[in-house]
Amino acid sequence: MKRLLKYSVAAALVLPFLLSSCGNSGNGQLIGVQNRIAWYQPDPYGMLYLPMGSYNMGPSDQDVPYATTAKSKTVSVQAFYMDETEVTNNEYRQFVYWVRDSIARRILGEEVDEEEYLITVNYYDEDIDPPHINWNSRIEWEDPDQREALEVMYYPEFERFRGRREIDARKLDFEYFWIDYRDAARKGGPGAPLRQRGMTDRSIFIKRDVINVYPDTLCWVHDFTYAFNEPMTKMYFSHPAYDDYPVVGVTWKQARAFGIWRTELLNHYLREIGGGRIQDFRLPTESEWEYAARGGLDLAPYPWGGPYIRNTRGCFLANFKPMRGNYVDDGGFHTVPVNSYSPNDYGLYCMSGNVSEWTSNAFDESSFDFAHDLNMDYVYEAKDDDPPVLKRKVIRGGSWKDIGYYLQTGTRTYEYQDTAKSYIGFRNVMTFLGRAKGDDI
Repeated sequence: MKRLLKYSVAAALVLPFLLSSCGNSGNGQLIGVQNRIAWYQPDPYGMLYLPMGSYNMGPSDQDVPYATTAKSKTVSVQAFYMDETEVTNNEYRQFVYWVRDSIARRILGEEVDEEEYLITVNYYDEDIDPPHINWNSRIEWEDPDQREALEVMYYPEFERFRGRREIDARKLDFEYFWIDYRDAARKGGPGAPLRQRGMTDRSIFIKRDVINVYPDTLCWVHDFTYAFNEPMTKMYFSHPAYDDYPVVGVTWKQARAFGIWRTELLNHYLREIGGGRIQDFRLPTESEWEYAARGGLDLAPYPWGGPYIRNTRGCFLANFKPMRGNYVDDGGFHTVPVNSYSPNDYGLYCMSGNVSEWTSNAFDESSFDFAHDLNMDYVYEAKDDDPPVLKRKVIRGGSWKDIGYYLQTGTRTYEYQDTAKSYIGFRNVMTFLGRAKGDDI
């Protein structure tokens, strides 16, 4: 018996060595692909982890306008990360500056020095067409040669105000791509006719769009008739005083493009250090947004609980319109810094009030009836020539100009995807890679 135990221990010690020394063959044993990149999920900067869960989605109180656009429905959402705050002016400005600088480098590469500003050959001495931007190069905006080449990026002289030389925001276009997986599933997957499966050119599912990324600063004026909001139009996005305020004047498509850019920005860095790819930054689904807003308080009408909008000292708990004609009683006026008021139990700020937030979902009054209860999601990619009713996107949370009803976690409303408002912003989410934290322990 002792001899048998001795041989068993020896075999147990030798077997891993043999399997590890035989490459991918495994000596005929099923051992999986070896030498895979080790992956540890870091918490994305500025984001909080929300565990998977199930909750009752929909109104937690009376349907005051009798809109019947939502009903109580039990749904489940998988674990994900969400931005602790709404995306700020300064964070969105990083996106705008990235687009500005990428355009400048292409211009300089074409007109001044291609080798310095563009990468035309890859590691295998193969030509790159179109060439990649060399981000290690530096733009000298006031260098005479570069200044002349970059003059096309500025407003022409006849459009300048008081002689100021400013970047022409109309030229800040961002080209981006995404894959329409739902279209692929319908036309080329198992649900497609047998003759089409696996035979469809996948390029038809790769969608391309070009969007101007600069916020509509005039939203402060055109949103309100007979109201003096010109100071906000002039300064809100550009001045450092508002850096930590939520970005507004951003359309649904601009918000989506921001997430795609943010994903590629981090993936590019991870590639340079030999890391793996991440899940995409994106707009939250409606079910994810409400789950996050509730902060684990399933039947509470507000992120802080309820049923009241004031705390025990009589102070309002969000930035909204608390009384007729009175925008200041809650401590705000227009928007306020994104970390104002107390966070909910998940640590998320301003899930009610300040600005309403875009979600990824199309708005349909009856979507609660037909959408799935697993990661509930209803999307529609509206075309330019579609009627306006098909361009509605769900917004949640209420804003600085809304009454208390819109602060409720179960209240849903919409705005058109091609409009930019002074009371709508957004925040990003990222699906957690895996089932839950701690599963690998």
